[in-house]
Amino acid sequence: MSNDERPFSLRSVALVAFLPTLLFSIGEGAIIPLIPVVASDLGASLAIAGVIAAMVMLGELVGDIPSGWIVSRIGERNAMIGASALTIGAVIVCILAPNPLVLGLGIFLVGLATAIFALARHAFMTNYVPLVYRARALSTLGGVFRAGWFVGPFLSAGLIHLTGGTQVVFWVFIVCCVGASVLLLLLPDPSKTFAVPSAGETVFDATDTTTGAISSTGTARPAVPVQGLFQTIWSHRGVLLRLGTGAGLIGAMRATRTVMLPLWAVSIGISAPDTALIIGIAGGIDFALFYASGQIMDRFGRIWSALPSMIGLGAGHLALAFTHDLPSNVEWFIGVAMFLSLANGIGSGLLMTLGADLAPRPNPAPFLGAWRFTADFGSAAAPLAVAGITALASLSVASGLMGVIGLCGAVLLRRYLPRYAPHHPRQL
Repeated sequence: MSNDERPFSLRSVALVAFLPTLLFSIGEGAIIPLIPVVASDLGASLAIAGVIAAMVMLGELVGDIPSGWIVSRIGERNAMIGASALTIGAVIVCILAPNPLVLGLGIFLVGLATAIFALARHAFMTNYVPLVYRARALSTLGGVFRAGWFVGPFLSAGLIHLTGGTQVVFWVFIVCCVGASVLLLLLPDPSKTFAVPSAGETVFDATDTTTGAISSTGTARPAVPVQGLFQTIWSHRGVLLRLGTGAGLIGAMRATRTVMLPLWAVSIGISAPDTALIIGIAGGIDFALFYASGQIMDRFGRIWSALPSMIGLGAGHLALAFTHDLPSNVEWFIGVAMFLSLANGIGSGLLMTLGADLAPRPNPAPFLGAWRFTADFGSAAAPLAVAGITALASLSVASGLMGVIGLCGAVLLRRYLPRYAPHHPRQL
C-alpha cells in the first residue's frame, strides 16, 4: 500500500499528537511576551532586554541539529518527556535569576528544550501522515503551537493582574510541562499506534539527494536509505543552502515579530498586562488561520502561502517603523500587531511542510534537524540584529530594516520554491 493510500484521519492523531504539544506551547506562550518586561525589572536596558528575549531562539538554533540525533536514537515520545524535564529545570533558573545574565541562561535552556520537543513532534508527523494530507496536518500542528501562544498571554495577563508580579508566569510553564509529561506517559505512543511505512513501501515524494528537488514525475521510487546526520546534511547541501536561506529569512521575520512587539510596547509605555492582552488577541488571529493555510498549500502549492506571508510580514514591519512618535502610536501598534498576525497565520505550518516534503524516508529526523537549523538560524540572528540596531540607532530603524529584509526574502522564495517544491495540484 502506498503512502497516500494508507487510511488516515486528523482526528485519529488529535489526542496523542496534539494535546501534549498544546500544553507545552501554552506554557511557552505565557512567558515569551513577558521576557523583556522581566529583564527590565531585573535592571536590563532595552537593548539587553532584546538580547535576553532572543536567547530562546538562540537556544533553539543550538539545539536543532543535536535534537535530530537525539530523536532518531531514543524516539519521539522519550525525547519530548526529556525536553519537558529540561524545561522545568530551565524555568526554575529563570524564577531564581538574580540578574539579567542568569535570566538569559535560563531562557537559552528553554530554547534548547523547545528544539527537542518541536522536532520530535515534527518527525512523527513527517513519518506517519500521507502526502495528500501533509500540509493540513502540519498546519494543524502549527495551529496547535499558535493556540498555545494565544492562550498563554491571557493566562499571563490574568495572573499578573491577580498577583501584581511578573515572575508568576513562569510557574504556568512548569505546570504545563508536568501536564505534557503525564499525558505522554499515559497516552499510547503514537509511533507504535500508527503503522510505519514498511521498508519496501514506495514513496511518492522522495527527494533527489543531489539537487534536493522533489520528484516532479509523480512516479513511485524506493524509499531513501537511512543516512547518518552528517551524511544527510552533505547529500542535501543544495536545498539546505538555497531554499534553506529562504527558510532562514522566514524564521527571521517571525522571530522579529515575536521580539519586536513586546519591545515596542515597552518603548511606548504600554503596561505589562495590556501588552500580554494585545499580543494574546493578535495570537488569536494567527491561530484562526492555521487550517486555511494548510488548505491553500495542499490545493494550490506551497508558494501561495509563502509569498503572501513574507510580503505581509515585511510590509508590516516597514509600516511600524514610522509610527513610534505619532500621537496615536498605541492605536498604530495594535493595528500593526493584528496585521502581522494575519500575515504570519497565512504561513502557518509552511516550514514544517517544506521540511517534510524534502526529508528522506524512513529516518527524517537528521534532515529535519538540519532544516530546522536553517530556519532557526534566522530566528536567532534576527532578534540579535534588532537588539544591535536598537543600541546603535533606534527601534524604529530596526523595524524598518527588518521590513526590507522580509521583502527581499519574498523575492528569494519566489525564485527557489518552484524549483525545490513544485506545484502539484491535489485532489481534495
